[in-house]
Amino acid sequence: MKRKLLVVEDELSLAKQLKWGLSDGYEVMIAENATKAEDLLATRSFPLATLDLGLPPSPDDPREGLRLLEKIPALSPHTKVVVITGNTEQGNAMRAIAAGAMDFCEKPIDLETLKVTLERAGRIHKWEEANRKQSAGNEGSGLAFCGMIGTSPAMDHLFDTIRRVSDTDYPVLILGESGTGKEMVARALHTLSHRSQNPMVVINCGAIPENLLESELFGHEKGSFTGAANLKIGRFEQADGGTIFLDEIGDMPLMLQVKLLRFLQEGTIERVGGKQTLKLDVRVIAATHVQLEKAVKEGRFREDLFYRLNVVPLEVPPLRDRKEDILQLAHHFIDEEAKKLNRGKITLSSSAAAALSVQSWPGNVRELQNALYRALATTRDGNLKPADLGLKETSQSVDAQLLTIREARQAAEYRVIRRALSITQNNISRAAKLLEISRPTLHDLLKKHGID
Repeated sequence: MKRKLLVVEDELSLAKQLKWGLSDGYEVMIAENATKAEDLLATRSFPLATLDLGLPPSPDDPREGLRLLEKIPALSPHTKVVVITGNTEQGNAMRAIAAGAMDFCEKPIDLETLKVTLERAGRIHKWEEANRKQSAGNEGSGLAFCGMIGTSPAMDHLFDTIRRVSDTDYPVLILGESGTGKEMVARALHTLSHRSQNPMVVINCGAIPENLLESELFGHEKGSFTGAANLKIGRFEQADGGTIFLDEIGDMPLMLQVKLLRFLQEGTIERVGGKQTLKLDVRVIAATHVQLEKAVKEGRFREDLFYRLNVVPLEVPPLRDRKEDILQLAHHFIDEEAKKLNRGKITLSSSAAAALSVQSWPGNVRELQNALYRALATTRDGNLKPADLGLKETSQSVDAQLLTIREARQAAEYRVIRRALSITQNNISRAAKLLEISRPTLHDLLKKHGID
């Protein structure tokens, strides 16, 4: 289904050219003035819009376009706006970005550049829409990104990478310790992809006996082995058009690794006992907590399959590397479970918060969640203490866990730079202008924060 795109452009010939050039990917509507644009935007049916700042009655002046831009959040708060501006008017473009525009394109318009810019804005709109849907009914729960919670630099980097790779069809290999949320990352990749309306099929390769796993993955024909009374459709066929998530891929037997490699190379499978080759369209996302490079050296995992899967590696950080997220996660889990148990408001004492914050949590988010659920199940106190959580009191106050001013400033600096790079598609010159600093200063900051 084509996405709707509103083109706000008073020059009719240019508007028609844009409509013709973008009609393959978008359902394009044209508004030749601000009044018509306001009426169309008020329908809230346009995820994307392009806006020429020079509009009647003063087409040589950006003020009318900027006025309209300031009204858009009230008219259609989720519309992503790409501003069209003259190549000598970068000051106006920066004003538009500050007023809420997603990006800008300079005249004369390069259609391919505009398509890339709109595609990126569309992906962000889709991500935000998915996040709103995930958050529906969970008001105040602190959901941050497709159900995943975290404001630490490590999670900010992970979320940004997910956004960038979600709409490709490349295989993704998710790495991380048990309990870090690898399946949630896989679900975010699927939710934000163009496959989101099709199935996502999940299978744990380590939870199914080796002699049944082949049939489970690839299906079997009737009579292909003892007990095969009927034709069975495997998980790959169930995922056709969508995504298959192979959890604990490191536990897959070598024999099945060959069949998976063939699928990744050719996009085809054969059912057990079958002679028909089936062509499927499935994106493969795999996850493991083991070191696959070590497994390759030990002969437990095929090297060629490892390289096929490792096109886009995503590492989910352990909780000990994102300690600033612990209390945010804790409050979310407490609020969520208290509602299910009809317990009313449950709070963390300051000593419990401090005790939670200093733990290393080797079981990661899953261990933290279990500790909180156990506390809610065993205590009727509305204010959780360290003992309720099975933890010892710490002499360190929760205030001692907070960032220093210097650390807070560095964290804020990191996020602002990442945001500017995201808005400008990693264009250093435009990012520096947006941040109102020089290019050399931005280069120094990138080096300082380890941003590649």
